[in-house]
Amino acid sequence: MLEEAHSYFQKAADVLNLSDRIREIIWSPLRVVRVELVVDDDEGRLKHYMGYRVQHNKARGPMKGGLRFHPSMDEDHAAALANLMTWKTAIVDVPFGGAKGGINCDPLNMSERELNEVTRRFVEQTKEIIGPTIDIPAPDVNTNAKIMGWIMDEYSKYAGFSPGVVTGKPLHLFGSEGREEATGRGVMVVLDEALKERGKGWQDIRVAIQGFGNVGSNAARLIAEQGARIVAVADHMGGVSNDKGLDIPALIEWVKEHRTVKGFAGGEAFDGPDVIAWDCDVLIPAALEDAITEDNADTVKAGIIVEGANGPTSPAAHDALVQRGVLVIPDILANAGGVTVSYFEWAQNIQQFRWQKARVDEELHQVMRKAYTAVKDVAQEKGIDMRIAAFVLAIRRVAEAARSRRYVKEEIAL
Repeated sequence: MLEEAHSYFQKAADVLNLSDRIREIIWSPLRVVRVELVVDDDEGRLKHYMGYRVQHNKARGPMKGGLRFHPSMDEDHAAALANLMTWKTAIVDVPFGGAKGGINCDPLNMSERELNEVTRRFVEQTKEIIGPTIDIPAPDVNTNAKIMGWIMDEYSKYAGFSPGVVTGKPLHLFGSEGREEATGRGVMVVLDEALKERGKGWQDIRVAIQGFGNVGSNAARLIAEQGARIVAVADHMGGVSNDKGLDIPALIEWVKEHRTVKGFAGGEAFDGPDVIAWDCDVLIPAALEDAITEDNADTVKAGIIVEGANGPTSPAAHDALVQRGVLVIPDILANAGGVTVSYFEWAQNIQQFRWQKARVDEELHQVMRKAYTAVKDVAQEKGIDMRIAAFVLAIRRVAEAARSRRYVKEEIAL
């Protein structure tokens, strides 16, 4: 994944004619931290995990990024995702830099006590490099509001009352209205902008979604509420389809109970990977990375792809799709609703003042529409696709901030 992120970065740097020295400065992470976590499981056996935090860039503000708990989590994953967070925060123009991290554990095979213990140990080991004005973690794959609450509690033992150390917290524990659905809502908003450009309405489209976790389920619900038909949904265990449109609220309730869309009675079953080639107008990959590769890109029938997940499309697949005229709305724009409302939550924590949900949603819509327009304008100005345009816009903003802070004296064509 790090190589893929670097590939996109280099293409954008070529557009901007950046020197090798400037590329190296902007690309390289500020800090890489690896910590050893040794905890007892419920049977008293020692368990050994590695925790990671990569802090990429702080030119535009405190660093920001999720914590991912997954067996495959490693330093390269953290570095790639931290890099993308720098560009993501710049695209939506919130005053953060980029960071990312996690632990190579498997929450599905851990008790809540074990998960609590490893989370608190991670905070104990990283407390000097996180904080409301340094680096603010947030939920990612296999982490949630409850875990963010544990992090806030553990960090506050050392630093005093610090709700702003993390975002994505429970609403009753200084979280923000609208945070849980924010990434899915952002996906809906940028899709709305794309449809308007193409002269289409919500009733005109059929949507297929890969992944039905937080992002996929909320995007499905909000898009269905606009009047679109969600005709296929898949997860790691299977898929379900209905040409007339799936009953999304019922599917959400099914998944809450069964933890998979498989077996839902409101549609026909299919093999999960087949969703990539579904006969639809819009495809939303909202699971893990590398869902669309050069091996299956030619099977994609959708005219619009909205990347709800991080890194779901390989560079080769992206190029093939763009050459075919598919509009790819890249992850660093499409799923930036989460970090945007994380910024709102952080601001509320700093102000010690709570916003109403209507304000959160309205502000999010404005930020996402403005970001979409800014990326589209760069794409048209430079004659490039939306992904490279997003990187160009982000690099411009980060370079401008760095130059203004005298991190970089060399002139950059912004």
